[in-house]
Amino acid sequence: MMKELLSQLRSVVVSLRLTVLLLALSIVLVFWATLDQVHLGVWAVQQKFFHSLFVFVAVGQIQVPVFPGGYLIGGLLLVNLISAHVYRFKLGWSKAGIWLAHIGLIMLLLGELVSGLVQQDFQMRLDEGETKNYSESLRRFELAVIDETDPAFDEVVAIPESYLSRGTVVQSPKLPFRVVPGTYYANAALQMRSQAPGAPATPATRGMGPQVAVTPLEVTYAENERNTPVSFVELAGPDASLGTWMVSPDIGMPQRFEYAGHKWRIAMRPERHYQPFSLTLVKFTHDIYPGTDIPKNFSSKVRINLADGGSPQEVLIYMNNPLRFAGLTYYQASYDNNSTILQVVRNPSWLVPYIACAAITLGLVIQFMIHLVAFATRRRSP
Repeated sequence: MMKELLSQLRSVVVSLRLTVLLLALSIVLVFWATLDQVHLGVWAVQQKFFHSLFVFVAVGQIQVPVFPGGYLIGGLLLVNLISAHVYRFKLGWSKAGIWLAHIGLIMLLLGELVSGLVQQDFQMRLDEGETKNYSESLRRFELAVIDETDPAFDEVVAIPESYLSRGTVVQSPKLPFRVVPGTYYANAALQMRSQAPGAPATPATRGMGPQVAVTPLEVTYAENERNTPVSFVELAGPDASLGTWMVSPDIGMPQRFEYAGHKWRIAMRPERHYQPFSLTLVKFTHDIYPGTDIPKNFSSKVRINLADGGSPQEVLIYMNNPLRFAGLTYYQASYDNNSTILQVVRNPSWLVPYIACAAITLGLVIQFMIHLVAFATRRRSP
């Protein structure tokens, strides 16, 4: 009974009908995601449709899975393709092109999986002459508690935004107090309380918080909009509370206080990714078409400063000519006056799609040549 059941399962897994069904589901998924992109934006569509096992739809207050996601369809296609090779295809020179093309397809599926799981995207903004050794996340934030007692060095404790949203208490050996997250909003608007006299009071007792009114907003997924999280955190010393602070990226002025003989600063900022080297913007060039404001070309000449004191390198970054260095890729993404905005990507599998497409192309060419030679041979035979 078990042997018969396994045989039926194998027949389904290697079936060409399963391949056609999965490809049809892929077409529907891409079409649906394209329509939904108008409302959600590219990033949210990727997470909802392609970097998931199922596509969820809200039914009341419950998220219900209604369609297979990209990971599930791609995973089943991968299993189907590998199984078909194991059980249906035989090794031989006559099938060499098909084998090579399918190996390329397998690499393409695996490469997309790895990219979806490990790729990181950040952004670096530089003014001319400015030097930075870090890039910032586009969508994730962190709470930075900074000991600025030493004028030559800041001791920073960075707390991920996820800790604030979950209410996780943080006790770091570098801090003489605990950070106790309270009310958290994933997106909110700030307004001076003097301009909103009827606004309810907030839990904040220190810093800018008592002077600011908070209005919660719906989380946005639009490409040209960003969420502004707001959190209220209590700093609890061993003997007494140091007060509750409101933190948000929209608070422009620093919030400072003194405790245990040290000077402190607290702020919510985009999550930072530090590198063991720094970039200096030597010159930013911005060309436009004559008589218009339409950008024709913009490029950034940057200097790579190595932490070990090695000779600095100067590189020109422009459209379709990124800088690849230390496992990171710097693309010329945008600009603002004389400031350049670089997109920073860490993707260990960035070469896989190129290798996979080359293997698929070569496999198809080889298979075509094999059939062409066989056809020509038969034509010459008497």
